[in-house]
Amino acid sequence: MNIPKDPVMLMSYINTQLRDNYDNLDDLVKSLGLDEREITDKLKTCGFTYNAELNKFTSV
Repeated sequence: MNIPKDPVMLMSYINTQLRDNYDNLDDLVKSLGLDEREITDKLKTCGFTYNAELNKFTSV
């Protein structure tokens, strides 16, 4: 799966996918064949963390 490399664009893409298609991050990464740790680590570099209650990445 080709996803954005830029962390801010990646956050936007992932949040859109979570909002529109998935109930949680685990479902998204399994469905798209992505590495959850790789995504969360990359987004942490810009201060974004996953909020399970909101089902999206937010600023710390």
